[in-house]
Amino acid sequence: MESFLNPEGLVLLVDDEETALDSMEMVLMANGIGPVLRCGDSRKVLSILSSGTVNVVLLDLIMPHFSGEEILEQVTAEFPHIQVIVVSGMDSVETAVKCIKKGALEYLVKPVDEYNLVTTVKHALEIHELKMGLASLQSGFFSKKEFADPSVFSAIITKDPAMFRIFDYIEAIAGSRHPVTITGESGTGKELVARALHTAGCKDKPFCSVNIAGLDDTMFSDTLFGHVKGAFTDAGKERQGFVEKAGRGVLFLDEIGDLNPGSQIKLLRLLQEREYYPLGSDRVRPLEARIIAATNYDLTERMKSGLFRKDLYYRLFTHHIHLPPLRERKQDIPHLLAHFVGKTAADLNRDIPEFEEGLIPALQSYDFPGNIRELEAMVFDAMTTHDREKQFLSLNAFENRMDKTRTLDEKGGDPSGNEIIFPGILPDLQTMTASLIREAMVRSNDNQTKASRMLGISQPALSKRLKKMKKEV
Repeated sequence: MESFLNPEGLVLLVDDEETALDSMEMVLMANGIGPVLRCGDSRKVLSILSSGTVNVVLLDLIMPHFSGEEILEQVTAEFPHIQVIVVSGMDSVETAVKCIKKGALEYLVKPVDEYNLVTTVKHALEIHELKMGLASLQSGFFSKKEFADPSVFSAIITKDPAMFRIFDYIEAIAGSRHPVTITGESGTGKELVARALHTAGCKDKPFCSVNIAGLDDTMFSDTLFGHVKGAFTDAGKERQGFVEKAGRGVLFLDEIGDLNPGSQIKLLRLLQEREYYPLGSDRVRPLEARIIAATNYDLTERMKSGLFRKDLYYRLFTHHIHLPPLRERKQDIPHLLAHFVGKTAADLNRDIPEFEEGLIPALQSYDFPGNIRELEAMVFDAMTTHDREKQFLSLNAFENRMDKTRTLDEKGGDPSGNEIIFPGILPDLQTMTASLIREAMVRSNDNQTKASRMLGISQPALSKRLKKMKKEV
């Protein structure tokens, strides 16, 4: 079975000369571009395009019945998402400029150099995919009240509007084959989101996860690309790399921020050329999988400091998902708590206890440096030590595990120490609330969304309080 860079769509070759069609088809197929469809009759082009399966057209200009320029005008008008590359024997700057103005992506002169033909078609396929992705975003981004397939997100427990916006984005980019990078603090659920992307886009294909932290250049190449027998000492048999194992599915690269400089170059080439060589092999193989990367680093800062390549950064960040920390999703804490308690009770074969009064407010006042993973560990520990004779799950079991070293300045509060220093005479609650709101607005540069997150209230509630404060002045 042939393996192509463009399996969901066709590359249509339009030329009345059989030898030209043979030559272009052979070059494209040899470089993994296809399926390829041939058309020697210009009258049939539009009916073929109406099938909706063509992504790129390679078009001759001088043909019987309809000229290439006439077809170009019709394709541009009726099928604007299809990329057209003119391939002509006319070496005329005037003709080339005219074709580009009419909508052609590129103008190639026969005989076409093999490298130029392949790179131009690959570029056209990328542009087609980006255009289709943009159209998907414009038609559905942040507009749906219901998800096309809610089961895609069943593993992610949330009622948070910011997370629902991320779900919308995932559905919008699910059909794209371009890389996605998921950022967020440790424990925020980056792999769950990667699996949701996989389920939304290609759930019947493999999902391969690789933690690349600590891999040196050789281990990185062997892990991703595999090797042939005899490639190096102890290579007694061929090994399939994860790029090949992932097939047309998803290759999830975790801890991408830890990738060393040499491996960054190899990953960049894989993304640019969409091909690779197993260690010890001279036979090129295509990248068919979608790359999803994840990191808890701020890659922008690592890029600025020279620790992460700029060209790789921009390749990986074609699509970007940033997951908010749990302290910015406090309304999710009761739902996550109930989920983890139920799950742990089932694992331990125990009844589900009720929650002690004050447990949920106490958890919502904590900033969870370890995020959802920390909450899950807390629940497991509390459930394991819970006295079955008692009806309520104890607050003490959670408080004993809370990281008391987290200071208020890490949450956007007092930057000077571990506690707020109050004046000798306490201000009344109204004054204290107003002062806290003003400070949050200063720290957020008057951004109400950020300020509301610092204060642990909704943005409409903050807006209402600000209006009230303005009237009281």
